[in-house]
Amino acid sequence: MYSWIWRHLPGNTLVRAVISLLLVLGVVYLLFQYVFPWAEPLLPFSDVTVDNGGGTG
Repeated sequence: MYSWIWRHLPGNTLVRAVISLLLVLGVVYLLFQYVFPWAEPLLPFSDVTVDNGGGTG
């Protein structure tokens, strides 16, 4: 998949590297702004219980 994307990007190696970096940053931005906030209520990570009793000491 990555080689297909690399072959279809315009320019020389430096231009392709810059475009690839921008694409990765764009995907990360979209994930943090839209996908993760949408998926958060669907995930069970907010049901965490911590036991304050016991331990060493």
